[in-house]
Order: sequence, then structure tokens, then C-alpha cells
Amino acid sequence: MNVEHLRLFVRIASTRNISQAGLELGLSPAVASAHISKLEQVLGVRLIHRTTRKVSLTEDGIAFLPHAEDVLASVDSARASVGVGNVNPGGTLRVAAPASFGRMHLLPAMDELLALYPELKIDLKLSDTIVDLVEGGFDVAIRNSELKDSTMNARKLAADKRILCASPAYLKKYGEPKHPNDLEKHQCITLMGLETWKFHGEKNDVSVKARGSFRTDNGEAVRDACVNGLGLTINSTWSVYEHLKRGELLPVMQDYPLNSQTAIWAVYPSSRLLAPKVRAFIDFFVARFSGTPYWDR
Repeated sequence: MNVEHLRLFVRIASTRNISQAGLELGLSPAVASAHISKLEQVLGVRLIHRTTRKVSLTEDGIAFLPHAEDVLASVDSARASVGVGNVNPGGTLRVAAPASFGRMHLLPAMDELLALYPELKIDLKLSDTIVDLVEGGFDVAIRNSELKDSTMNARKLAADKRILCASPAYLKKYGEPKHPNDLEKHQCITLMGLETWKFHGEKNDVSVKARGSFRTDNGEAVRDACVNGLGLTINSTWSVYEHLKRGELLPVMQDYPLNSQTAIWAVYPSSRLLAPKVRAFIDFFVARFSGTPYWDR
């Protein structure tokens, strides 16, 4: 199977025009058409519907497209690893990210990323569920956690600073805790599965089993419940930085910082070469979040 035939097919899928795709790759319309016919002959299926005005992918073409993109990504990765050619990031990049972080900090940057790499397409899955990258066919995932999975390669994008906070109304009504043990007398809003809060003490760390009348499985809901005065909670500064600036939330118990080793990571399967599109995506967000992230300034 000819790699350049695959590259032509992927461009046709994007442009919906054989002549235009051929010209982009330095081929005449006749040669481009012949190359696609050869690819179809090798595969034994028809990949595109041809009409006088446009072309469209057949069902087999639609099914074959992501595999063709993966092959090209692997070839480009291999070439880039030995410094061959000037490989421009392109194709479809499949990204998984936590829902809140993705909406707040990835989506606002997508226009700039796609302007830098016009041949790149992004498929973004936003979910707080940890996905299996290999099984799900993802190229890269963003995770805000302690990194424990040794089967993945990872690159740190930013620290994930977490603080205890509360609304001014809540603190006015119930007072401010001075020690982690004081939390037993307060309403604690918890994220399901993260009910144990750990703090650095003067001599020893202190663990508290947080309890309250409200808990949820969504980080933004935790934050909003805190803004609405339902209780105290732990939140990442990337989630609450605007609320802190507006005075809707206040940091609490700052003499006892949270014991947390979490960070924002970009992870990708260790069994794969780092494709140019993955490298471009990670480098872009490393630069965007470099130093002290904008949410902690």
C-alpha cells in the first residue's frame, strides 16, 4: 500500500475535491485520479463516490479514513524521530479531557491552536470518567491527578494547586475554621470519592473525613454549591480563580495547606511514537500554561 496514495486519500476526504487535493500534493488531476483508483484496487473496495461536481466518501471510505490517518501519523512520527523532512502536524487528533478543565482552559485556546496548524482537526471528548486511551483510540488525554499509571508517557502542563474555600455569606453565618479538626462542626461539600481531606500541619499531617449535607460527582457543581453558601469545599485554583478575584469565594485555613501531589498532565500511550500532531498539541499547552499559570497570577 503506497503511503502517498493514503496521503492523497486523506486530503480528498478533507477537500471533497480530487483535483484540489492533487494540486496540494503536486499531482495533476489525472494522476491524482489514477492514484485513488490504484488504492481502491489494492483494497478491493470503492472509497469515494465521484460526480462531476464533487466527491464524497463511501461507507468503506468513511470506515477506512481514521486508519489511513493513523498510518500517516505513524509514518510522520518515524520520519520526525530521525529528523527527516519538515513534518507539519495534521490529521485528526483525538483528545480526552476532564469536563470542567476542558471547557474552561482547552476550548478557549482551540482557535489559536487550529490557526497555527490548519491541517489539524480536533476530536475532543469531555468527561470526568478516566478513559482507556488505547481502547478508546485516543492520541492524548489531559488528567488532573496524581500520576500513577506507569504504562503511559506523561508531560506535566501545570501544577494543580488546591485550596479550601468558602463564600463570605457562609463564613459570616458559621465562622471560619482555624484547624482541620474544626471541620467536624462545619458543612463540607465533597466530590464523590474524595471525602478524605489531608492537610499539612505544624508537626504532622492531619486527615479529616469530610461530612456535610451535599455532595456531587461534578467539580463545577462543587464550586457553585460553595458559592451559593452550602458549605466549605476543596477546589482547584484553575476552577475558582475568577470567583476569588470577584470575592465570591475566600480562601480558608491558609495556615494548613492541603497535602496534594496533583498536577495537570498530558498523557499518551507509551507504545506509540509521539506523532507530530500530539507533540504540537502538548507543546502548545505547555507554553500556554508555562511558569505560573494565568489562573494563579
